[in-house]
Amino acid sequence: MLKKVVLSLVLISICFLADAQRSKVLNTPKYDLDPLHFGFTVGFNTMDFNIYNSKKFINSFDSVYAVNNLRQAGFNLGIVSNLRLAPFLDLRFLPGITFGQRDLEFLVRGKNGFYKRVMKVESTFLEFPLTLKYKAKRINNYRPYLIGGVNYRLDLAARKEIKEEEKPMILLERDDLYYELGFGIDYYLPFFKFSTEIKYCVGLANIIRNDGTEYSRGIEKMVSNLIVVSFHFE
Repeated sequence: MLKKVVLSLVLISICFLADAQRSKVLNTPKYDLDPLHFGFTVGFNTMDFNIYNSKKFINSFDSVYAVNNLRQAGFNLGIVSNLRLAPFLDLRFLPGITFGQRDLEFLVRGKNGFYKRVMKVESTFLEFPLTLKYKAKRINNYRPYLIGGVNYRLDLAARKEIKEEEKPMILLERDDLYYELGFGIDYYLPFFKFSTEIKYCVGLANIIRNDGTEYSRGIEKMVSNLIVVSFHFE
């Protein structure tokens, strides 16, 4: 699903940029001269993990032999604050909240052979991204750009303990720092600016908490990744 949406955005962007080569009346021609802009953003995401298996072997029954990570779709919303640093460079702060889920599919050996067990790992992130935005030259009412920065995320859904009826369940750390890279296109409309953007976010911390079960012991390191498609209104 996400691949189809991303491909559609890329194709639409190419069509808009091709159309932008023809001279047109400029919408909001002095927009980029203002030092500060505000707005809001909405979008959707997919989350997953990079999983590094432990070298330990678990020989008892109900032991984990493999784990597979399954992406799930989520959504996000936030506030846009944009500070003009130079004609082609902005500093952006976009605090917001992100909802999502990742499913972990474990291959487990039991007394009657192998079976699969799926854990649904939900996350609700409070996020505080600080990003540099490098803009190309404006072409009529369109302007492509690149972004890069860091993002501190606090997972409100991460818990210290799991209820007995919810076990087994992987425990995650609440805090993580991400680096983010992406690109987008600004569309200058008659009364505001609309932007489409896609970015890749990679967590830097090992977020798994070893609770002594075979599910966490089989994983040495686990880092979080997100792909986020956003629509900005400024």
